[in-house]
Amino acid sequence: MRKSPPARRRKGGIDLAPTSQDAGGFPSIPALLDRNAQAFAGKTAYREKEFGIWQSWTWAEAREEIEALALGLIDLGVQKGDFIAIIGSNRPHLYWVVPAANMIGAVPVPVYQDSAAEEMAYVLDHCGARFVMAEDQEQVDKVLDVQDRLPQFEQMIYLDPRGMRKYDHAKLHEFSKVQATGRSKAEALRPELEARKAAITPADTCVMLYTSGTTGKPKGVVLSNRNIIETSKNSSEFDKLNPGDEVLAYLPMAWVGDFIFSIGQAYWTGFCVNCPESEDTLNSDLREIGPTYYFAPPRVFEGQLTTVMIRMEDSTRMKKWLFRTFMAHARKVGGAILDGKPVGAWDRFKYWLGGIFVYGPLKNALGFSRVRVGYTAGEAIGPEIFDFYRSLGINLKQLYGQTEASVFIAQQPDGEVRSDTVGVASPGVELKIGDNGEVYYRSPGVFEYYYKNEESTASTKDAEGWVATGDAGIIEPDTGHLRIIDRAKDVGKMADGSLFAPKFVENKLKFYPNILEAVVFGNGRSECTAFINIDLAAVGNWAERNNIAYSSYQELAGHPKVMATVQEHVEEVNRSVAEDEMLSGCQVHRFVILHKELDADDGEMTRTRKVRRRTIEEKYHDLLTALYDGSKAVSTRTEVTYEDGRKGYISATLEVREAKTVPAGAPKQVAAE
Repeated sequence: MRKSPPARRRKGGIDLAPTSQDAGGFPSIPALLDRNAQAFAGKTAYREKEFGIWQSWTWAEAREEIEALALGLIDLGVQKGDFIAIIGSNRPHLYWVVPAANMIGAVPVPVYQDSAAEEMAYVLDHCGARFVMAEDQEQVDKVLDVQDRLPQFEQMIYLDPRGMRKYDHAKLHEFSKVQATGRSKAEALRPELEARKAAITPADTCVMLYTSGTTGKPKGVVLSNRNIIETSKNSSEFDKLNPGDEVLAYLPMAWVGDFIFSIGQAYWTGFCVNCPESEDTLNSDLREIGPTYYFAPPRVFEGQLTTVMIRMEDSTRMKKWLFRTFMAHARKVGGAILDGKPVGAWDRFKYWLGGIFVYGPLKNALGFSRVRVGYTAGEAIGPEIFDFYRSLGINLKQLYGQTEASVFIAQQPDGEVRSDTVGVASPGVELKIGDNGEVYYRSPGVFEYYYKNEESTASTKDAEGWVATGDAGIIEPDTGHLRIIDRAKDVGKMADGSLFAPKFVENKLKFYPNILEAVVFGNGRSECTAFINIDLAAVGNWAERNNIAYSSYQELAGHPKVMATVQEHVEEVNRSVAEDEMLSGCQVHRFVILHKELDADDGEMTRTRKVRRRTIEEKYHDLLTALYDGSKAVSTRTEVTYEDGRKGYISATLEVREAKTVPAGAPKQVAAE
């Protein structure tokens, strides 16, 4: 990144050179935008695929678009401190709303675009959004459906005009027309814009992001300019991110990870943010862009691995042999080669050969050929899945973070990447373990407060700035690496006093392409049991290859061969769990394959696909009872939510399966016999 000269330069009343008292040298995201529009004026800042063609904007062009929007918002009556909700998929125009809002002293509040109208109503009402920025007719309709419950809502701006012609436009405004108004009134409105920009401080709010709400209503996390800029600076320097990097912005804008990558780090380093055309074209767009910096939660890597395995099952015998042979070798030496550790000449040659026949084509098909730094976070990733990608030569690492930390708490340095830890404390972060085993951190990224929730703020962050993560962990004394055991509230004890850590087992189960989701129970009980969701894509592909007809997820999940296969997976996991004496008591004794997929629309998962364990325990209490009372089968009736919002019920009789367990510490060869 180019350094600004020490002399202070001004353009439009805004200082372009950093000052020592500012966050990261700059007081705000708009200040970084001004820097980028000069330092990287002709470099591509945003790219979006529309109608099959990539459109692009340089940093200079992006600033002009953003300032036009900011001027238009002032004309609409946006005041300092107003909240502007942003609802939609990853579009450059929607990302521009963030710096535009910051410029005029307003607070951007991204909302999950797949939220039902009821969920949106809570967020919009809680923050008191006067203005809403919606992507298209679908999102506009959701807001209009609940507008009578939003007393502070006044105006809505929509990006895509398709289908909007016959709407009442008393409160509706087209995005391009707001910008056009801003441009036409620029001379009159610019003094107000510059005055507001000049008044921004590092302590001012940069964004408010709502937590996923795994244990209750989502909380509004207030993050300042200092939080975002300091964290973006430290994390960018940690991984040597630079203006030449490319990222693909495809995760929800309301998620803190996307915000720090697509806004924070992008503005700090000046790299390019690429937006796919749609969810359906994501994989092809990923291959076309070939990002150098990539992030995905474990579920994305799990899904990609499932697709790879499905395709291999459909390939020729020769291709299957090549894949199995070279992947076995990659698991043996790939990670060591990636970390620069000594590997024999023959093993290196064989790995090079594998790169020609397997690893190279596979990385290209996944869109990972150019990935220099890859991260996964959000929840623990199965070690087998993690090691699979690293064995291909992809520099995939784990990070540990939270919305309240502006993402980064711990990261894995190059050369110190392990599947069983989340790395060392991120730059500027302090870590400690509480008396109860809970992880605490303190950093420049620590959130200011929960909006309208002083009680939760006080219980989460103490007077010295230490934040309780809610996770149980261990800091290794010799390496400083942090190991996360599980959510502190989920870690417990079995009836015999042995440790219960459900996530440890769930991640092992989800390594298998046939298993999409698993929920393990056992706290305070003598045995562990599990609910399992099959992966419809993977199991459906198997059914087609074997000429097995099915008409629904429920029918396929209950097929005897599917149940037998899942049982084999559970028993393999039990053998693996038995090798860890501390967690050997977490072997699954009985399980059921659920008759429906766990769904965010049904309240069973968050919008980031984290399991709401307590909700599932309550909703499926009859199934949980059957897992422990010796029942061979159980009949159940479950409420579901359809795509159009209607409610309905599905009924099913589920078989309860017994799984073999093995003694703690049993050797692999004995367990496998």
